Amino acid sequence: MLSFGNQKDFQFAEVILPLNFANTLTYGVPVDMQQKIVPGMRVEVALKDNKFYAGIVLRLHNDKPEAYSIRPIRAILDPYPVVNQQQLDFWRWISSYYMASPGEVMNAALPAHLKLSNETHLEWTCRQDHDLHQWDDYTHRAIEQLILRKTITISELRQIVGSGQLSSVIHTLIENELVYVNEGLEPSYRPKKEKIVRLNDVFSDDEQLHILFEKLGKAPVQQNLLMAFLTLSRQEGFVRREDLLQQAKAKAPQLKPLVDKGVFLIEETVIDRVQLKSGKEPQSVILSEPQQRAFGEIGHAFSEKNVCLLEGVTASGKTLLYIELIKEQIAAGKQVLFLLPEIGITTQLVQRLLAHFGNELGVYHSRFSHNERVEIWEKVRKAEYKIVLGTRSALWLPFSALGLIIVDEEHDSSYKQHDMSPRFQARDAAIYLGGLYQARILLGSATPSVESVWNAQQGKYAHVLLSERYAGIALPAIQIVSAHTLNEKNAAGVRLLTPELLDAIQNTLTKRKQVILFQNKRGYVPFQMCRSCGWVPQCVNCAVSLTYHKPTNKLHCHYCGLKVPVVYRCQKCGSSDMQPRTFGTQKLEEEIQTLFPKARVARMDTDTTRGKLDFERLLEQLRLHAIDILIGTQMVVKGLDFPDVTLVGIISSDSLLSFPDFRVNERGFQLMSQVAGRAGRKDGDGKVLIQAFNTNHPVLHWVKDHNLRDFVAAELNERSQFLYPPFCRMIRITLRHHDEEKAIRAGGIIANQFENSESVIVRGPVPALISRVRNQYLQEVWLKVPHQSNVQEATKRDLLKARDLVHSQKGLSGVQIIFDVDPY
Repeated sequence: MLSFGNQKDFQFAEVILPLNFANTLTYGVPVDMQQKIVPGMRVEVALKDNKFYAGIVLRLHNDKPEAYSIRPIRAILDPYPVVNQQQLDFWRWISSYYMASPGEVMNAALPAHLKLSNETHLEWTCRQDHDLHQWDDYTHRAIEQLILRKTITISELRQIVGSGQLSSVIHTLIENELVYVNEGLEPSYRPKKEKIVRLNDVFSDDEQLHILFEKLGKAPVQQNLLMAFLTLSRQEGFVRREDLLQQAKAKAPQLKPLVDKGVFLIEETVIDRVQLKSGKEPQSVILSEPQQRAFGEIGHAFSEKNVCLLEGVTASGKTLLYIELIKEQIAAGKQVLFLLPEIGITTQLVQRLLAHFGNELGVYHSRFSHNERVEIWEKVRKAEYKIVLGTRSALWLPFSALGLIIVDEEHDSSYKQHDMSPRFQARDAAIYLGGLYQARILLGSATPSVESVWNAQQGKYAHVLLSERYAGIALPAIQIVSAHTLNEKNAAGVRLLTPELLDAIQNTLTKRKQVILFQNKRGYVPFQMCRSCGWVPQCVNCAVSLTYHKPTNKLHCHYCGLKVPVVYRCQKCGSSDMQPRTFGTQKLEEEIQTLFPKARVARMDTDTTRGKLDFERLLEQLRLHAIDILIGTQMVVKGLDFPDVTLVGIISSDSLLSFPDFRVNERGFQLMSQVAGRAGRKDGDGKVLIQAFNTNHPVLHWVKDHNLRDFVAAELNERSQFLYPPFCRMIRITLRHHDEEKAIRAGGIIANQFENSESVIVRGPVPALISRVRNQYLQEVWLKVPHQSNVQEATKRDLLKARDLVHSQKGLSGVQIIFDVDPY
């Protein structure tokens, strides 16, 4: 048994494991580790079933737990903390505020290569003979076994080198790129290697090079390879073998004679997977007078408050202000985190930032491979990246000197994590993270969230207004068009576009300009309905209608992925009169191609942008004017900046304003205002047509008049009357089970815990909006909680007790209980 020393030296460590435990686990710190271990380090620990895990030390203390006997930490896995103190504090807050377990936070935050277990494999990567004498005895033993076996587990390596040497040996193997980590389920980090061609130093002077060219005079292919090498080496300083062969239009066997003669040397070297290239030259930033004024106001605001809301109309040049603020931070030796709500928005912005900041810029989001994310993580930890542009997952990166966080499009609902725990709101989390680093936070938007405007009105945030488009360009003219003519039939069938919008599209195409059409439903036909009895085909697994997709000629469920044949006969009354109702982007695309056969039409939705580079490809086609009409869902709303887009059509505005949610008006106002902002960004000749059946809806007129002030005032007044955020906090509790009655019972137990509360308002249990998904029934309980922190903390404690009570009831232990704090 390992010794923990005298009582006065007794040390314990709170360790976070990548498992869904409610709390951290306490382990003993052996004497020989007590002067080495610090919070943030990875340590190897065992559970009762002798499975080994890499955990993160959260804190050290001398309070021996009474409830259970402790086990010792087996080994320290790294010579330095892989998670810094600010990150640990951030994890702790995320776990507490969003009611997630520490392990769930750790799983979300850490790249996979830092989450090891005893079954983790180390795989030998060295392809040539290796000099074993340069390593110590323990590493020597490990390498011998790796050469022989090619792969070994962590537990096997422990038997080879012993627990005491395990950490240093693993570190040596990984640092020298002799192994890569494979977790079994998914390959972990493997350095990317490429063959680089170098010219022998003998030929470095011009005279020797001239002699070489003469010798190769009778070998034109080899001479051509040498010339191609010299051309490429002047461009980049080094030459990849594949690039050389492509440039010389040669093949590998033709290169081999030059290698055999010693003219070229080929080396295998590690390269970065993420290599950002800018096609633009850096341009000097010239701020307009309104921008200069706003820039000065932001600087003054940051001298008084940590958070500033920048409200800038679409195309007002907020990005230019961001660039100037970033330059200030870099000059002060600080790092900058630039958050965006969607991966796609990064495409254009990356090029602009690269032109200014070059290789100091890193990009981080979920579409990068695991290996790419590992490399970015390390470059941020080492402060090689001064700026990181990313989505909400970039909040987890190990910044060392964070000075500024920019949250662009701060209103966007994509900043909220919905699918898995922790269900955090990235904008709000960024504000807390900034506080830990004493950094400044800039929230930017043309249509800021009601909460952010409210916080500015209450003096919690500073507020800077940029009310003019760059260079004085006018905002687009917006017209509301009655959609009642869509019910009239013509020779082509049911109309999707009003005559006014059709004429506007034709006029725009005649002027060789571009069009964006916004339809917030994907698919071909959102649902079919029997005209005789009203029956609608439903998913057998989920309580939703099926959507027809023409490319597959099937009905799809957008929740569980089910695909079934098209229904031609009503399963309820037997009628064959099945009628399509409403339409999606696929149907709209087909209609546009029929009406404008000479136009180049493209569609941007989740069905057309599944691939890693699909979004970039569409944007490049739009930039090069290879697309005349772009049809899309919310993707076309966010951050696109193309000078030749002069017309925007909003096809089904009524559907945006009829969703059963207290934020429906806010979401509708923001979506329509943002997509309208894509028009006329170059010369002010922008036009927006909004098709609506209810043309008198007040939100449409606030959008038409670009009137954020009156919209926010009306929205705050209504939310105050009915007690919705920002006048309270909300928590949604979702109960999931394949037995509907059990989900209802569990919801009742949760709700009963608060029936006598004087401060917390409880509603439910009620069926969720989608009451069945993947054959599981969903019930919801909603809590409205006052802003007082003590009440919020007490409410969360009561919820955890209620969860334990539910799971203690006979038959209810299998009910899944999901807490969602600020579920919007």
